[in-house]
Amino acid sequence: MTRPNRPQMQYPFSDDLEYASPEMVAEGVYRCRIPLEFGPPYINSWLLEEEDGWTVVDTGMGTEVSSNAWRKVFKNFLGDKPVNRLIATHMHPDHLGLAGWICHKWNIPLHMSQTEYLMARTLIADTHHDVPDEATTFIHAAGYTGEQEDMYRAEFGKFGSVIRTLPHAFHRLKDGDRLTIGGVDWNVVIGRGHSPEHVCLHCPEKNLFIAGDQLLPEISSNISVWPTEPEANPLKDWLESCAKLKDYLPEDVLVLPAHGNPFRGARERLAYLIADHEENLAKLLELCQTPVRVPDCFVTLFKRELPDDKINLATGETIAHLNYLIHDGSIIRETDDKGVNHYRRAE
Repeated sequence: MTRPNRPQMQYPFSDDLEYASPEMVAEGVYRCRIPLEFGPPYINSWLLEEEDGWTVVDTGMGTEVSSNAWRKVFKNFLGDKPVNRLIATHMHPDHLGLAGWICHKWNIPLHMSQTEYLMARTLIADTHHDVPDEATTFIHAAGYTGEQEDMYRAEFGKFGSVIRTLPHAFHRLKDGDRLTIGGVDWNVVIGRGHSPEHVCLHCPEKNLFIAGDQLLPEISSNISVWPTEPEANPLKDWLESCAKLKDYLPEDVLVLPAHGNPFRGARERLAYLIADHEENLAKLLELCQTPVRVPDCFVTLFKRELPDDKINLATGETIAHLNYLIHDGSIIRETDDKGVNHYRRAE
């Protein structure tokens, strides 16, 4: 396998953008950085201008830091036009956290895909609940130490704590749907892997692609297996989505990502991301010449030892790669008498 060179993307906009101060990236389309309290420092929300109002895409977390930023936007930027519609690309709290608050404030509908909405409702229902047996079994099988299991229990169920009350109804977005916003058509393109039914928006007339977390310029989206579906193969979904986007997107499309700067060079970036994961799969397959546990794979995948506060995402991503190799028949999984999984190359 020949690894492609690191893509040379073009960044037509400055990285120096003040929070809650929208910047025009195309006629009627504005980037607005909303600060986050943890994780990435900010999310790019998108404001699409219409004759009689605005469409907002993604919200930030359900925290005062993010909501105060929106208060500033509402006061200083919208003029005399209201928010008419809210679109959430997917269920993660930095994208959905203020959906209920904004929808209630402006009395508007929430638009998102069905799977993302229902999964968010499911995870919110876990808030402040005890860790279910299925999750305990999952992390134990992944080789967590006793201390790491205790940390997991302490953190479990916090998903809903950074999502304001979600609307109890939504408008469903499906792959191939077409939304007319600001007098132009935006096509709904569904990506999978990072989340189950991630909404992206493509505007051929403006040559823009609102990518959410499906395509980022500097980091690879997290692709993880979670206790709710331990046999899932999200990496296959994600690689197929990357290949689909690589064929679909124009060479010179301006990508509007959720994190990082707008960029051109989508096809090269997608080819690089595909090759990077394929290289990691090949390295893992080599590592599995002898039986390994999930933590034994961390250095191979992440190039370093990981602190305990990074172990949940690392475990999910590692199992995603291992499950891919299980599904294609390259490796097998065996559970020892302590309930810990070991992975080895199929004979």
